[in-house]
Amino acid sequence: GMGVSTVTAARILKGQLQNRKGEESLLEMDKFPYVALAKTYNTNAQVPDSAGTATAYLCGVKANEGTVGVSAGVTRDRCNTTKGQEVTSILRWAKDAGKAVGIVTTTRVTHATPSAAYAHSANRDWYSDGEMPPDALEGGCKDIARQLVENIPDIEVILGGGRKYMFPKNASDVEYPHEDKHRGTRLDRRDLVQAWRDAKPPGKVTGTLFWGGIHTHHPTVTSRSCSRGGECFGAGGDKAAPGCWYPPGDTGPGPPGMLLPPRDAGTPLGILVLAPSGNAGTPLGILAKQALHEAVELDRAIGLAARLTSPRDTLSVVTADHSHVFTFGGYTPRGSPIFGLAPMQSDVDRKPFTSILYGNGPGYKIVAGERENVSAVDFAHANYQAQSAVPLRQETHGGEDVAVFARGPMAHLLHGVHEQNYIPHAMAYAACIGSNRAHCNAATRPGAAIALLLPFLALLFLLC
Repeated sequence: GMGVSTVTAARILKGQLQNRKGEESLLEMDKFPYVALAKTYNTNAQVPDSAGTATAYLCGVKANEGTVGVSAGVTRDRCNTTKGQEVTSILRWAKDAGKAVGIVTTTRVTHATPSAAYAHSANRDWYSDGEMPPDALEGGCKDIARQLVENIPDIEVILGGGRKYMFPKNASDVEYPHEDKHRGTRLDRRDLVQAWRDAKPPGKVTGTLFWGGIHTHHPTVTSRSCSRGGECFGAGGDKAAPGCWYPPGDTGPGPPGMLLPPRDAGTPLGILVLAPSGNAGTPLGILAKQALHEAVELDRAIGLAARLTSPRDTLSVVTADHSHVFTFGGYTPRGSPIFGLAPMQSDVDRKPFTSILYGNGPGYKIVAGERENVSAVDFAHANYQAQSAVPLRQETHGGEDVAVFARGPMAHLLHGVHEQNYIPHAMAYAACIGSNRAHCNAATRPGAAIALLLPFLALLFLLC
């Protein structure tokens, strides 16, 4: 969900959190020497959804909106169009090349963004068999949670939310036993977490199976405990970070601390970590304060990656799946608080307005027949919904191109304007993984790492 306007606003926020004006601040991605644009449309959608875009930047093919890990030959909701149309992702390419792989996310591990790494589904919402229609079940299609366990059974690390989709229907949740919304949803009565564990050879699981997500205050697993040659599965609630926002100085146990496991003698050939951060997307997309603070957290993760790798042998790529209808304007003076008011009132209704606005969404409010007076509300609150031009229960994605920032070996492959599905092919070419390896030899193979950091998806290849 990080369009160019979000990048700019996050840059200003970063500087203001450091007690500066903000506009002159530099994000880590701003330091990358190569910049490109990616066209985000789906094969059947001018304004894309996350399933189609995730399939593009993970699997290297454009897809129809709402479909995950399949080609454009699949029609949404039609199970019988799936067979033979499955496409593999860069996670699979890395695994086939002998890399350790992992998925770490602040949203559900079955959400559209991470699921494109391992699943093939005619509907992004088929989280468990409890969400699937009878004809899809009868047609032999598998739910996304089941595919997480079965399609690539040797994923070393899985951390995120969506626990209820892995347990029998109406099973009480271990963390929220009295809340119905967290009860299990599976009709087949399977315990997929246990199935994942049972499929591992003796001694393979490190014992760091845990409850809670990255942004919960149940830090029962650390990046180091998952990097010692063993495997771990952490399943949080409906989301691993349901609306968490940490004030300045208290960023919580967020992605930067878990993005990059330490390299040690036990690291097998390399490591690939997918780390989607979901707080910029709907419904939190309309919570600008939370979205921008998470963008600053992403910036910290990019900085950490930079400190642990070298541009001499590391290709780093930062990009987004799509944008949102987020904007900021109003002729604000230099150094104005990014979450503040414009210095002027509307010359139509004579009311103030915040600099940050949305093109559509739930922020559209009429009070006594007029636009709400924002000076009468706490517009700086973390849960404030910025005003929007068109009333919708949830705001939509934006359709414009997103930026692609690149640094390191073969970064020149990313310049100009590209189709979004070009990205994983360029990275695989540089990493010498996947099907196109004719150019690879000892002289051209990258020595240490290739990193793709997307907001909100991060991929890291450490090639020993």
